[in-house]
Amino acid sequence: MSTLPQSQETASDKERSAEYVAENRFPWYSPRFWHGMQLGAWLRQLVRRRLAVSPSRIPLAVGITGLSAFNSVLAKADQWIYGRKIAQVHLTQPPLFILGHWRSGTTFLHELLIRDPEHNYPTTYQCFAPHHFVLSESYFTPITEFLLPRLRPMDNMAAGWQRPQEDEFALSSLGIETPYWSMMFPNDGPQYGEYLDLRDLTPADRSRWRDALLNFFKRLRYRDNRRLIIKSPPHTARVRTLLEMFPDARFVHLVRDPYALYASTLRLWKTLHRDQGLQTPKNEQWLSEYVLNSLERMYAALTEDRALLGEHQWVELRYEDLVVNAEHELKRLYQHLELGSFARAEAPVRAYLREVKDYRPSQIHLDISTRRLVSKRWADYFKRYGYAPEPPASNPGKQ
Repeated sequence: MSTLPQSQETASDKERSAEYVAENRFPWYSPRFWHGMQLGAWLRQLVRRRLAVSPSRIPLAVGITGLSAFNSVLAKADQWIYGRKIAQVHLTQPPLFILGHWRSGTTFLHELLIRDPEHNYPTTYQCFAPHHFVLSESYFTPITEFLLPRLRPMDNMAAGWQRPQEDEFALSSLGIETPYWSMMFPNDGPQYGEYLDLRDLTPADRSRWRDALLNFFKRLRYRDNRRLIIKSPPHTARVRTLLEMFPDARFVHLVRDPYALYASTLRLWKTLHRDQGLQTPKNEQWLSEYVLNSLERMYAALTEDRALLGEHQWVELRYEDLVVNAEHELKRLYQHLELGSFARAEAPVRAYLREVKDYRPSQIHLDISTRRLVSKRWADYFKRYGYAPEPPASNPGKQ
């Protein structure tokens, strides 16, 4: 598709990089991801970053320190009461993993799939407090729900303790290294990139990662033995490891217009750095390259690992098709992955679709030079998933 030559790029084109978004500010009193850590893991991060907390974020750091100590006590109590029973849990049904780059629609698909009465999922609270939710969830969630924002800051999706959440945050709270820790001290640049695909970890670190994830899944199954529906974008680069752990696992992969992925992911990290960081963001020049490189690494791993999957373990969906005809795409997913009859989920899925029928994604526009950069760096993604590079300047990406 044609585009304006470089010489015709004007100030108005530059303005197309502006973000047209609904700002859902994160309340100062809301818990951050790091509030769920235990004291030892939290202090190790502070020491590793040489206490490089911005002055305005010192009260936040003090609050996390106090709550992390409380988490450590609750974790010991939870382990003492439930540890032996949880260790005996077996995952009788293979998990279903939702894969796809950040902002590819994985949250929407997660919300749809958990409407099935035979499906279970990790909640925000369970990922926030993975080491003690068995003990504490029923007590704390009712009295602390008011602390959470009604909508997620990065988009217009609903938030709350009982909403589905990424298990990557559970690993973070458990003290397992994750690229998400880059949000903690955003001025230091990207951190723990080796944990995106797990390929360069030592055998000991890889084993520790596997043990933490398996234990978290056992804790989820102890509370609810239905099939687990798991969503975390980094898992897109970890299919090999997940298959080693769960040989019969199912995978659904979402793809989306790459321009929308780039623009929306860039905004996602900026929003999370602003709201979750212990530093006032001042040095985010690394973000563009980080977004570009992360997709390249993610899909290099996925392309290699895809060959390991059986016919009924994998299905691929386009976000653009899912939002237009969700029921049709879900029926295809159920049939291909042999999940049983979709009939049991039809009514709750339709109810959820009615609930979100007025949802409008925010729009983010890219200038010509940025579109060209994305087209070049992500050329393989464009080609593999059938997206046309370099759309006209009047065709904005949508978050």
